[in-house]
Amino acid sequence: CEGIEMSGSFVRQKNKYLVFLRKRMNTNPTRGPFHFRAPSRIFWRTVRGMLPHKTQRGSEALARLKVFDGVPPPYDKMKRMVVPDALRITRLAPDRKYCVLGRLSHEVGWKYQDVLARLEAKRKVTSAAYYQRKKSLIKLRTKAAESADLSKVAPVLAEYGH
Repeated sequence: CEGIEMSGSFVRQKNKYLVFLRKRMNTNPTRGPFHFRAPSRIFWRTVRGMLPHKTQRGSEALARLKVFDGVPPPYDKMKRMVVPDALRITRLAPDRKYCVLGRLSHEVGWKYQDVLARLEAKRKVTSAAYYQRKKSLIKLRTKAAESADLSKVAPVLAEYGH
């Protein structure tokens, strides 16, 4: 979530969030509203505002939403997808200002930006090594498929309709 880009200048977004930070319950601030600093929780709360989270259907939809800072272990091995309609280049005019949620979170009190950057750099190194190995294996597999002599098994495969 730290890479999410928001429309509007950084100064404007920071001022909006600082105004939100001032909102609290006067008699007992521990009762809320709760001001999340982590990018994943800020995004989670934004999505919660778009859902009818007080109904059964909305709460189940919100329970299915998973948000993370960085790419944690079970998901670092999975293929990541891109939603083209959500890209800044398709949504925002080229001359418009934008800001990154990770920087905003860091400026309002999120303490783990450098830790996450270190972990992500480590993950990218291991995933790049995995990708290079995968490419070499694919190359070997295609080379083996081209050089294979299938004249003996072709009639048997044809018999079974392949």
